[in-house]
Amino acid sequence: MELKPLRYFYEVARLGSFTRAAERLNLAQPAISMSIRKLEDELQLTLFHRRERTIALTDEGQRLFVQAEKILQAVSDAELEMQELKGLERGEVRVGIPSMLGSFYFPPILMAFRHRYPGLVFSVHEGGAVQLQQMLEKGELDLAVIESQQIPEMLEARAFLREEMRVVVAREHPFAGRSSVSLEEFFAEELAMFKPGYFHRKVLDRLAREVGCTPNIGFETNLVPLIRAIVKQGFGISTLLNMAVEDDPELVTLSFDQPILLDLCIAWRKGGYLSQANRVFVDFLQEASGFVAQDDTGQL
Repeated sequence: MELKPLRYFYEVARLGSFTRAAERLNLAQPAISMSIRKLEDELQLTLFHRRERTIALTDEGQRLFVQAEKILQAVSDAELEMQELKGLERGEVRVGIPSMLGSFYFPPILMAFRHRYPGLVFSVHEGGAVQLQQMLEKGELDLAVIESQQIPEMLEARAFLREEMRVVVAREHPFAGRSSVSLEEFFAEELAMFKPGYFHRKVLDRLAREVGCTPNIGFETNLVPLIRAIVKQGFGISTLLNMAVEDDPELVTLSFDQPILLDLCIAWRKGGYLSQANRVFVDFLQEASGFVAQDDTGQL
């Protein structure tokens, strides 16, 4: 089996379209269709159900798709490792970062890293925890920030930050004169919350289930400046990481009765090849955050 037809098959299956796959691969659609037909002839299997305007994987196609993803990722890892063995002077760090950390925590770290290693290129993707984890597992990202509560078996991770989730209210709000609030009190208020899929929202949804509350959500947005504006105008309260509100004099922050601390990690695919550029970034991130970048063997 040749690698090129397998790559074409994978892109068509992943995108669900011969046309979109052709655009992504910068090839003519007939060339991709012909290549996949030859692959089916070689395997003596039908890989796609072809209908008038849609396609779908057959059972055999589904099984090949799983294997193709593993094969193509292994080839990509091997190519990268061989480049580095030849003394590649430039490298790329593809990292996924949630919006709150991207706005308030990472900018000085990324600038300091770029200053120390000017030859390395950064590709930063903002997204929710679920999306970033999926991109990481598919090899679309090299690194991603995730919350440490549930690290999947297929990922490795290193902690780099512990931060408190603070209740955020306007200065005129009744909670403003208190030092803490209960989860039940918090969920009874009208809330400005992140949308589902972000680690912050995932933690709050879990806590609501644990105390048997239904959150009173008035606004859903992933824009931190909008959440802060909503709270300042008295249209709701929220909870944000301390870094996002500690320097805003128009907001009051307080703890939950039982302070909620989040441990955030930088993660990558277990068993996948982590390039030298990415290893250097993980070391730098943990160094900047005061964490020791070692595992049980003393190495990444």
